Amino acid sequence: MRGIDRREFLGRCAGLAGALAAFESGASGAQDAKPVRVGIIGVGGRGTGHVRDLLAVPGVQVKAVCDINPTRVELVQNLTQKAGQPRPEGYSRGELDYKRLCAQQDLDAIYIATPWEWHVRMCVEAMKNGKHAAVEVPAATTIEECWELVETSESTGKQCVMLENCNYDRVELMALHMVRKNLLGDVVHAECGYLHDLRATKFSDRGEGLWRLNHALKRNADLYPTHGLGPVAQTLNVNRGNLFDHMVAMASKSEGLREYARAKFGPESPQAKLDVKLGDVVSSLIRTRAGQTILVVHDTNLPRPYSRKVLIQGTKGVLQKYPKPQIYVEGRSKNDEWDDLFPGYAQEWEHPLWKSLQERSQGAGHGGMDYVLNYRVMEWLRTGAAPDMDVYDAAALSAVTELSERSIAKRGASVDFPDFTRGKWRSRKPLGVVTA
Repeated sequence: MRGIDRREFLGRCAGLAGALAAFESGASGAQDAKPVRVGIIGVGGRGTGHVRDLLAVPGVQVKAVCDINPTRVELVQNLTQKAGQPRPEGYSRGELDYKRLCAQQDLDAIYIATPWEWHVRMCVEAMKNGKHAAVEVPAATTIEECWELVETSESTGKQCVMLENCNYDRVELMALHMVRKNLLGDVVHAECGYLHDLRATKFSDRGEGLWRLNHALKRNADLYPTHGLGPVAQTLNVNRGNLFDHMVAMASKSEGLREYARAKFGPESPQAKLDVKLGDVVSSLIRTRAGQTILVVHDTNLPRPYSRKVLIQGTKGVLQKYPKPQIYVEGRSKNDEWDDLFPGYAQEWEHPLWKSLQERSQGAGHGGMDYVLNYRVMEWLRTGAAPDMDVYDAAALSAVTELSERSIAKRGASVDFPDFTRGKWRSRKPLGVVTA
């Protein structure tokens, strides 16, 4: 065993057992003619939104629902029946009742939309009970948790996909299409992030306010990297011919939440005296094996308009989404002037997937991208094709949290990314321009 670490050994064992072959193929056991059977753990606002989307996707059955709040379980049961499906089995006997759902229900996949600290243990429970896991973002909050997801997926032959809806927004899909067709040339740099005023949410006594503030109190890190980084990683073929190699991170001082609390609750309030570890703006710079740089920003403690700071820059041009979708293509755009992305480029460069599903996604969450996400997840489960994002992507994107925390603690020192694929990134094929 000398020269082989524990994770390499586990990976080899999984391969010898044949589980990895099933994992790589994404096989779900469901045939085209059979419905995809789904259970869901956590049906607050986000989880209920997934249920609505899933009920609108043809060939999907919502079979089981779990939440610590019985009223939320009943709401989803009624919603499912109203859509013409049998009433799903309900699980609400406390915070561990998800284990009973995972063990008892005959399901193809389990959706998980709970607070972050529950994600990994629920994914592991699902996979060990023979179900694929589809989890909200981020999939994990530590490097060790990332490895636990990878190792469980490989050893069980069940997938763990992260439900990154921003990969399926219209502009991000169009940017992917443009890069695949070489409109922007060789991509050398990207910028992205999550820039969202969450002060009121963090001090709320309901929903995410019950748990999200705690992470800001304990950690100085990019706590929520995947909304911006997910689409960029997909565009740059990360884990499929490319890899996150190393990164550095820095954080500003922390004043935004305390100032908000002083104004809202009073200068002597307990809220105003909280010790907030999270810097108001966290900036991370990643370099890939292919030589690209990616600036990732986390900014949730200050007043500002919403942005994911999407920018893709190549040798022939540059595209940005905020403050409005614009593009500059050398030889096509006027010198030093942006072109509006819409409507000028849409007819030629609209992504086929968005074009196919745009009408069906009307009214779905986040401008329709939630429906497109859930459609693609169900297509993977229905056909047995590989998912657009797999457990390696879930791990690599989620790893940014701990790696940024380490770098910030060491005054911006460089930290290396683990290779969660154990070298398979060299032969894995990039996601193509898919359609419905």
